Amino acid sequence: MSEYKLAASLEGHADDVRAVAFPNPDLILSASRDATVRIWKLLSPSPPHFDYSISSHGTAFINAVAYVPPTADYPEGLVLSGGKDTIIEVRQPGKPPEDNAERLLMGHAHNICALDASSDGSWAVSGSWDASARVWNMKNWECEAVLEEHEGSVWAVLAYDKETIITGCADKFIRIFSPTGKLLRTIKGSPDVIRALCIVPKGHESRADFASASNDGVVRLWQLNGRQVGELRGHESFIYSLASLPSGEIISSGEDRTVRVWRSSECIQTITHPAISVWGVAVCSETGDIVSGASDRIVRVFSRSPDRQAEPQVIQAFEESVKSSSIPQQQVGEVNKEQLPGPEFLTQKSGTKEGQVVMIREPNGSVTAHQWSGGAQQWVNVGTVVDAVGSSGKKIDYLGAEYDYVFDVDIEDGKPPLKLPYNLSQNPYEAATKFIQDNELPIGYLDQVANFITTNTQGATIGQSSEAPQNAPAGSDPWGMENRYRPGEASSVPGPPPPAAAKPKVLPQTQYLSIKTANLKTIQKKIEELNEQLINEGSKDVALNPAQIEMLRSLIKQLEQSAAVAAQSSLAMTSGIELVMHIVAMWPPAQRLPGLDLLRLLAAATPSTAEYTAPSGGSIVEVLEGSEALNDKDRSNDIMLAVRTFANLFETEKGRNLADSKFDKIHSLVRSSSLDTANRNLTIAVTTLYINYAVLCTSASHSGLPSSIDRSLLLLEDLAGITASGTDSEAVYRSLVAVGTLLTLGEEMQIAAKEVYDIPSTLRKVEQGMKEARIQAVIAEIRGVLE
Repeated sequence: MSEYKLAASLEGHADDVRAVAFPNPDLILSASRDATVRIWKLLSPSPPHFDYSISSHGTAFINAVAYVPPTADYPEGLVLSGGKDTIIEVRQPGKPPEDNAERLLMGHAHNICALDASSDGSWAVSGSWDASARVWNMKNWECEAVLEEHEGSVWAVLAYDKETIITGCADKFIRIFSPTGKLLRTIKGSPDVIRALCIVPKGHESRADFASASNDGVVRLWQLNGRQVGELRGHESFIYSLASLPSGEIISSGEDRTVRVWRSSECIQTITHPAISVWGVAVCSETGDIVSGASDRIVRVFSRSPDRQAEPQVIQAFEESVKSSSIPQQQVGEVNKEQLPGPEFLTQKSGTKEGQVVMIREPNGSVTAHQWSGGAQQWVNVGTVVDAVGSSGKKIDYLGAEYDYVFDVDIEDGKPPLKLPYNLSQNPYEAATKFIQDNELPIGYLDQVANFITTNTQGATIGQSSEAPQNAPAGSDPWGMENRYRPGEASSVPGPPPPAAAKPKVLPQTQYLSIKTANLKTIQKKIEELNEQLINEGSKDVALNPAQIEMLRSLIKQLEQSAAVAAQSSLAMTSGIELVMHIVAMWPPAQRLPGLDLLRLLAAATPSTAEYTAPSGGSIVEVLEGSEALNDKDRSNDIMLAVRTFANLFETEKGRNLADSKFDKIHSLVRSSSLDTANRNLTIAVTTLYINYAVLCTSASHSGLPSSIDRSLLLLEDLAGITASGTDSEAVYRSLVAVGTLLTLGEEMQIAAKEVYDIPSTLRKVEQGMKEARIQAVIAEIRGVLE
């Protein structure tokens, strides 16, 4: 049998695609963290071409979607979706989103993460983080049974047949119920959280009835009597989704970037995606085609039939995107470059099994990963192994296991912080969920903890969209950029967050923001390593001497202390600024990144940074300009750290004075280097800087100055472009906050926003594409200002 190849890439979602369904060859359903459900209809079959319509606009992440087969009442069937808002929405697939839903099914108390429907369309079942599953009658829309025996989140539900429901739970058990809610059997299903279930077709050689998958990366085959009859091993991380083909083959997807095809007990094909996570997979029972949904926001269709495959150039482009993707070194374990084989290995040796991965040392010194394709009988390049930013590369031992990070999380004043272990190969949301469950914390903290992990590891971004803690202390960054995560700064055991209606208005922003998260020990280690490299290369004239290395270590120690201590203009701080400016100005471009990282921390930590005068007479602004850190667009992280430095100047009064006096130069440097960037972190740095300038321009000391209007118009022009073209919700949100704050300056700004920069049109575009509650709320506030 031929291998699956790409049939179509369906682009349209603005965030991770969390769930997919494939009811028939002409219809695909997808649900996303962008708060939409999209219906993809086949327009032409060869090559396949789909077009989408938005079926549902939610108010928060949508994590699950299911299709109810056609009935007499609903000949097109029904689409079920559910997510963070705890409501199951029932819609006819042919109706537009502005029409009312058929029904809103309410009863769950927390995030809905699983949905399935019976084959005859008479009932559906849902699973939730509230430790329950619910059975819904599709005729009278009533909840007929609550399956309450679970002791953790119900991650998976399966409508096995008319008389049987199977659930998979975070408590590691599989449970079998009748639709009336009677518990029929409990199965110890896995040593880890159960994440997915699917029916195993009749005739499978194992004689299994259903399959389960879990966070340990193993697919297990079961009979309804509770007997395990097989295991499928090959995934290298969490498995998120399972499906089965009428042929008896099983399809799985997970955190190792792959969709895998299993025949009997053997993996016969591995389809690697250019994404971090492949969240969902489904099959079309009529054609055997597969659909996947991934963290790169793309829905992909794969087919074995040449008639339904994409054109060769499209398939090649997909394969090239996989080849060019980056793989964190921690995901593949320790790599000793000196002992790796060279490219000749790929032509001299065959793989021993489908999906086997080997590391190859390329002539340029890089390390690439290659996966064995049994069907093609060749090694396929699936990405380049890269060092993960923010990790020292050394594992930390915690409770008998090794982790890349073990964070301290303050939950209650006066009590020791809780430990949050994390490996870079993990998905931040999975690590955050386990942390919340292990410590019995409110699930409302999930987004904030996940964003804390993402920010502090500088890793891949996954849904960075949490809302500000309701009780955030004055002066804190409401977007969660502080060094340690403190959920709400609670002084007692926290409860669920208050309802959205209790939130104060965002506009105008009145507090300056900074980006101060850092792994100081890693920065220190990197500077010392690069310094040694400069010495070995004969560049002793610019390298640090032993006394300066000791000065560096004193500076790091000072920065590691509390903010109150660090803000003092100590000798270590003052001397450290000279040292860091030497690295930024004198070291070669390839080695200056950790110096720039220290500089942006010093900008926030001490007013001495703003007072610094270079031997040539310039401030740090002129030093950064002269270093050309803002001119090398091939080094976007250098630009990002320079912009963060400008943003962090607003943390001190002398820093604000410097940023004020150097506005024209800073704005020109930032605008020319950053505004067309594809670097998400750079765009967030720019919008943070512009928020701070907006706060300054609208402050009591500046709002009446003619220069504030002139500056604000320049900022508004840039922000209008960022907002209109933005695809990242965090960057767009910050841009909107800056826009809204500038508009409070008065009528001149509001007229320019409407008549020159067409802000109302931009707001409509963002409103349609990004459904996060915080974005919708700030858009409403901006409209209130404009009106």
